[in-house]
Amino acid sequence: MVPNIRSSMSISSLILILIFLTSCKTRPVRSHWPNGAQLVISISMQFETGGQPEGSESPFSGSPLPKGQPDLPAESWYRYGATEGIYRMLDLWKKYDIKVTSHVVGAAAVKYPELAKAIANGGHEIAAHGMSWDNQWNKNYADELQFVKQGVDTVAAITGQRAVGYNANWLRRSPNTLKVLQNLGFLYHIDDLSRDEPFLTKVNGKNFVVMPYTLRNNDIVNIAGNHWTPEMFLSQLKMEFDQLYAEGLAKRRMMSISFHDRIGGTPAVVKAMEDFIKYTKEKEGVVFMRKDDIAKMVMNDPDTPVDDAEAQYNK
Repeated sequence: MVPNIRSSMSISSLILILIFLTSCKTRPVRSHWPNGAQLVISISMQFETGGQPEGSESPFSGSPLPKGQPDLPAESWYRYGATEGIYRMLDLWKKYDIKVTSHVVGAAAVKYPELAKAIANGGHEIAAHGMSWDNQWNKNYADELQFVKQGVDTVAAITGQRAVGYNANWLRRSPNTLKVLQNLGFLYHIDDLSRDEPFLTKVNGKNFVVMPYTLRNNDIVNIAGNHWTPEMFLSQLKMEFDQLYAEGLAKRRMMSISFHDRIGGTPAVVKAMEDFIKYTKEKEGVVFMRKDDIAKMVMNDPDTPVDDAEAQYNK
């Protein structure tokens, strides 16, 4: 019987192609992160309930009540973050073994100490967010240092975890903020929008890590501020992820997502975030990390970019 040469060659070629494709899948891709990731995702969970001043923005802010008159519905909206929102998000992070960074307002931790402890006990990072909702941009160095230190000391006494990362109220830091933070032993801050990866800047001649913030992946900006639906927010996250994941083959990329207790902790937004987490699990090389762990990883990495665009303020 004469063998079918064409058929034999076709099978051999197919086997070679399959072997090549398998080797491509298993061949390691060069990572631009020290931990081998293609994309790092970092989630912020702001714990602010109880730290808001009188007349703070709320769904009812269109018609503010006279000064001194309690706005009871608005206050209940803020309480939702402490009674429901944070706990719902903690359940989600636990379900998928994700550790997040929680920027905690000092007054919020004082009012809800058990909640602050629950965040810390869940293995999440306790980062600083001031003693209360107050401006820093208009404080002198001494007043700003005292403001930051009071918030850090207060939260540390409650949670047992001392913050090394900072977020100013609405990101509006002063020209002295980074010097204040470095002098207090901080490792990084997030009040910068200039990159899609962590970088170093010089403060008093020493390295300080900047973990850039992302307004476009922020619930208070888009869901509360721009009235996006959870579906719109989910679509934004997926598109951002797809682009950054693809770029991660050629350069270091980080995706930052921010949630606030009373907004990100609502049922629909948590469901959207769970759908997003499932979406990311379909890809290899995706790692969720706390910001302090990222900062420690890149601090002494020679591949971390250095950017001294604010050198005039940090001397």
